[in-house]
Amino acid sequence: MNAYLQKVVTVLKSDFHGVDSEYHGEVTVLLQADNLLAAFTRLREKFKFDMLEAQTAVDYWPQTTPRFHVIYQLYSTEKNIQLRIRVPLEGDAPELSTIESLYANANWHEREIWDMFGIRFEGHSDPRRILMPADWVGHPLRKDYPLGYEEVQFDFNADEIALRKPAPEN
Repeated sequence: MNAYLQKVVTVLKSDFHGVDSEYHGEVTVLLQADNLLAAFTRLREKFKFDMLEAQTAVDYWPQTTPRFHVIYQLYSTEKNIQLRIRVPLEGDAPELSTIESLYANANWHEREIWDMFGIRFEGHSDPRRILMPADWVGHPLRKDYPLGYEEVQFDFNADEIALRKPAPEN
């Protein structure tokens, strides 16, 4: 880990009770949800992490403590370094503060996470669905979401599938 990034991680650990790990040169800091805005403000203003490269989530169901992790990939264009932040969330109705005021593109990322995982972002300016239709029920990337699929048709099962498949009425 480079010296500048080591300084950043040390501050996150001491001031925000972060837990760090490194794997193949990629540094990750685990932060609690109540420290998120203060930590991100410090990362942006003091340490020049001026770009939110990516934001996504992971569902660990049936585990519920934590059930989700929201993952942020930050980049400093001035220092040419990346930092990953993970925030654990518990339960079936998780909520986290928005970081829209710090990173404008978080608007879209947070809408996608809400749409796919059902994680609400408190203070978000436009919490509408972005990928699924507005009347869609559920969140498709949750591991407890019921699967629905259509069997793949091959030469050997084409007749069998054709019998079960609904056909348009003429």
